[in-house]
Amino acid sequence: FPLLSIEQGCMVSKDADITVAFRVELPELFTVTSTEYEAMHSAWHKAIKVLPNYTIVHKQDWFIKENYQAKMNSQQGSGLSFLAKSSERHFNERPFLHHSVYLFLTKTNKQRMQRQSNFSSLCRGHLLPKEITDKEEVVKFMEAVDQFERIINDTEQIRLSRMTEEDLVGTAEKGGLLDRYFSLSEEGHASLEDIRLGADLVRIGDNRLCL
Repeated sequence: FPLLSIEQGCMVSKDADITVAFRVELPELFTVTSTEYEAMHSAWHKAIKVLPNYTIVHKQDWFIKENYQAKMNSQQGSGLSFLAKSSERHFNERPFLHHSVYLFLTKTNKQRMQRQSNFSSLCRGHLLPKEITDKEEVVKFMEAVDQFERIINDTEQIRLSRMTEEDLVGTAEKGGLLDRYFSLSEEGHASLEDIRLGADLVRIGDNRLCL
């Protein structure tokens, strides 16, 4: 398992890379005008430029097959209009793809970026990169992440929500993001499944992963 620990809401890898995770809310498909699209593109470009060198920006899109659960009998559906209730009945239990978006900003270093997969840590004179042991460098990275978040959230189309330690590892009542890698499920505490890795197939339990 590549993660060493979760510290102050950041994931720390065994190579001392620091990752900050965000949950992303994007505008609905086909609802953005050309002007808004240009503004979104400019915001991403501006935000990425404030990040320090050797920062990895990783966006994940999760599409999970689910069946729609109508709100007719729930507390949310008590105030629905006649047309809204008809719509809920129409789509009840119909299959759809549940879309979740996550963004990860990872602080790494020059040596890490240039390293090959067959490189051993025994070949280095020290286990941790110098940058990661420099408190000032870490503070600069976190300040850049704060600035990145503000720039993106200043747009009206995109919303970033920084994930906390509970969001990542979960609680006694609810599973976290890391649990989803072992279950491919949105359930609160899904049981861990067998993982099969093949040349052209990744399967977790009965679910096949499409990359």
